[in-house]
Amino acid sequence: MKDFKKLQMWQNGMAITDMVFDIYEELPWQKVVGLKEQSIRSAISIPSNVAEGNSRRSEKDKHRFMEFSLGSAFELETQTLILDRRDWVPENRIKPLLQALDEQQKMLMSFMAKLKI
Repeated sequence: MKDFKKLQMWQNGMAITDMVFDIYEELPWQKVVGLKEQSIRSAISIPSNVAEGNSRRSEKDKHRFMEFSLGSAFELETQTLILDRRDWVPENRIKPLLQALDEQQKMLMSFMAKLKI
């Protein structure tokens, strides 16, 4: 599939990115400046690597970019758990993001398992 925008993995990654931007817009930058920058980079990397991997011809290359996306999803999950541990964001904002990340991770792992590498 060449139109990566139709991929559910890409759409979910974009929704995750929106959630991250929304959460950090509400936080004072002095408290989370480094964490904010890293979280946004991680979030953006999730759909970006899905899109880039989709452009690759070989399944080995597709797999590699899905691994990058998965790694970014786990990285963002860790950063989100830090926000949660510090009680900087209400649970009703953290929980949907963690659920979306879990779903994204499962989707990526399932896709990678189906590739013939």
